[in-house]
Amino acid sequence: MASKALTHYYRILEGDEKAKYLLTKRHMVQVDLNDKDEILWKAHNSALEDTAVPRAQGGHNSLLDLKIRLANRMLRKCTLCERRCEVNRHEGDKGHCGVLDARISSEFIHMGEEPDLTPSYTIFFSGCTFNCVYCQNWDISTRPESGSIIDAEELAQRIERQARKAGLPKGLGTMLGRARNVNWVGGDPTSNLPYILTVLEECSADIPQVWNSNMYLTEESMRLLNGVVDVYLTDFKYGNDKCAIRLSNALDYMSVVTRNHLMARQNAEMIIRHLVLPGHVECCTRPALTWISENLENVKVNVMAQYRPEHRAREFPEISGPLTGAEFERSMRIAEKLGLDLCD
Repeated sequence: MASKALTHYYRILEGDEKAKYLLTKRHMVQVDLNDKDEILWKAHNSALEDTAVPRAQGGHNSLLDLKIRLANRMLRKCTLCERRCEVNRHEGDKGHCGVLDARISSEFIHMGEEPDLTPSYTIFFSGCTFNCVYCQNWDISTRPESGSIIDAEELAQRIERQARKAGLPKGLGTMLGRARNVNWVGGDPTSNLPYILTVLEECSADIPQVWNSNMYLTEESMRLLNGVVDVYLTDFKYGNDKCAIRLSNALDYMSVVTRNHLMARQNAEMIIRHLVLPGHVECCTRPALTWISENLENVKVNVMAQYRPEHRAREFPEISGPLTGAEFERSMRIAEKLGLDLCD
């Protein structure tokens, strides 16, 4: 039985509701896209507050057009993530993540995601806004120049092919690589937000959009995702700033990530992942899961035991070996006592 935490998601799959980005494409706004940033943001935020049914008429540009224009302007002094590097990526200046053009390391039907999401058409971007010393995708997260550049129209066509397969009878659709959603991940997708929005502008597939991220976005980027993302598949890595700085080089982790989880839950459905780290049950797992239980309703939580010491993990004594069974059992008891809706 589908969890009520993912009611909208399943209604899209059943054909009873539309993917959010399609409604945003229909929502027309009266604004000149060449206007100043503050005017565009005012128009954008006003459109988000309009709770009426999206209009087919009433303006010359769609809300998605406006989001794309704003996202691309943010690249002039890049503030997509909370590092706020303010480099001009249009001029080839690299910020902390090193990303310039969106590069895709791989895209395929992923069978290893949460049961509600599998099979998932997963698009992995190169580069990341974090520097996790134990990163299990370090081969792509640390190499933003790797991967392929795929034209936005071409990727949109690939998404549409997956959506057509999803419309086939269950058995046949699965045989042909049936996908239930589009899963934007990495590395991290944040550095590629303008490209992702452009892909969706070229796309017409009624398929849920999943934002699979460390959630270190700026508030501006979160507003741009409002009306685009159907399900946030988030990482809630730490329960304090000290561990976040030491293991991921992420400043102000708790204030940024908790803010973004609150914003995300206000606008979309959510599955939260917490990877249990060796030696971090009390400092990270307990406070992270406690915060979720006290601040978020109707979310699914995946307490994960998949940790392995990859990348530079062996340089850090407490995470240099595998997670013990006792640590994971203690983490699950914490989650169960808090009454969290756990993934199967």
